[in-house]
Amino acid sequence: MEIELFIDEFLKELQSENAAVFLGAGASVPAGFINWKELLTPVAREVGLNIALESDLVTLAQFHVNANGMNRHVLSQTILEQLSTGAELTKNHKLLAKLPVSTYWTTNYDDLIERSLKEEKKVPDVKHSVKQLANTKPKRDAIVYKMHGDSEHSQDAIITKDDYEKYFHTHAAFISALSGDLVSKTFVFIGFSFSDPNLDYILSRVRVSFAEHQRRHFAFFRRRVKQDEESDDEYENAVVRQNLMVEDLKRFNVRSILVEEYSQITDALEEILRRYRRNTLFISSSASDFSPWGKGEVVEFMHHLGSLLVNDSLKVATGLGLGVGNALFTGAIEKIYRTPGKKLDDYLLLRPFPQFLEDQKSREKIWREYRESFIPSAGMSMFLFGNKIVDDEVVEADGMVQEFEIAKESGLLLLPIGATGSTAKMLSERILDNPEEFPGMTEEVLEQLKILHEPVESLQELFQPLKNLLTVATK
Repeated sequence: MEIELFIDEFLKELQSENAAVFLGAGASVPAGFINWKELLTPVAREVGLNIALESDLVTLAQFHVNANGMNRHVLSQTILEQLSTGAELTKNHKLLAKLPVSTYWTTNYDDLIERSLKEEKKVPDVKHSVKQLANTKPKRDAIVYKMHGDSEHSQDAIITKDDYEKYFHTHAAFISALSGDLVSKTFVFIGFSFSDPNLDYILSRVRVSFAEHQRRHFAFFRRRVKQDEESDDEYENAVVRQNLMVEDLKRFNVRSILVEEYSQITDALEEILRRYRRNTLFISSSASDFSPWGKGEVVEFMHHLGSLLVNDSLKVATGLGLGVGNALFTGAIEKIYRTPGKKLDDYLLLRPFPQFLEDQKSREKIWREYRESFIPSAGMSMFLFGNKIVDDEVVEADGMVQEFEIAKESGLLLLPIGATGSTAKMLSERILDNPEEFPGMTEEVLEQLKILHEPVESLQELFQPLKNLLTVATK
């Protein structure tokens, strides 16, 4: 129930461009990075303490600096060595980078989130020092605020008690920026313990200023389980403490989500991404032969389809297929401009294919890379018609087949409309013969595809079944 609420609400915030992510140390552990206790084990040993008995690690770091005449070289070198190893990206980092999030905050020193964004061909604008806040990276897709510093600049990392005590003076701009984001955006906290004094101070400022009008946020925690060599009393105390913390976070309007396994966080992020992408429909279509309906009816059908899709609030991604793509595009454009409040970029993603490539091998290579670059951004793919003329012969559109395979590999819900004939009919038969081989193929979707596979005298007969298909497909 809690996870479903999070998915529904965070998805709405993503669609409104008001979502943000906050990553704590726990988000980086699955990547292979050691945790804080492991990181500071040699530091504790050097000052004569047993790391297993220490809970205040900030003070421990301060003890080490004190013992070395306020020299933090060893501490900085430890961070640099342990957190600059190029660890593998986690699935959660990859999923978060795929989502349309433009604001990331973290207390971590590692570079996992910015690397994940770059892997998605996004431009991250990383801020790990106050001076950087005044600069804006050109054409950035997301801001990554590293409020405690960066492993490559470990000498400036916030790690000791002295650093935390001075933070409100040395990093006041970060405090202002995060306070503003907590007011205007909905955060999900992942891998964060809420023991950080800086964040506690910022949350308190927001709470005092906005009282019962605070924006709702979400935080994931793993439900406390009994640890090895932990006594019953210690375990019971830990459970009570977790429950008290969950209640306390309600003061800041942070809704806690307790999961049994960390994999449930991944499942939730995958579901959000799936639902978000389902609002984008990739249209694969082309026609050089318009029989048996004739060019006029086919063009009118595509024109009406473009209007229908926009009217259903779907974003249409298309490469403007030969013979029919322009009609689809025109119908969508007309509907957008005739409807107050609709914006072009919210409903159309146009990717016309480069035509002036004379070398066939080069053209095929570039076209495939081109398809692979934008088809995965959709959640569904519809296939219509699909034929071309080669040496005066009407043949299937091999480009549509390639788009079908790319869409399948990318996990899109595949919706070939067999009644339109040609390649679309062949692809429809593939799905109807072996539906278990295709992702997301529910019984409801399959039933509608069967209806849309049957031949029709007029293409106008397809509109109501198409509406029914989109209704069940976008659930």
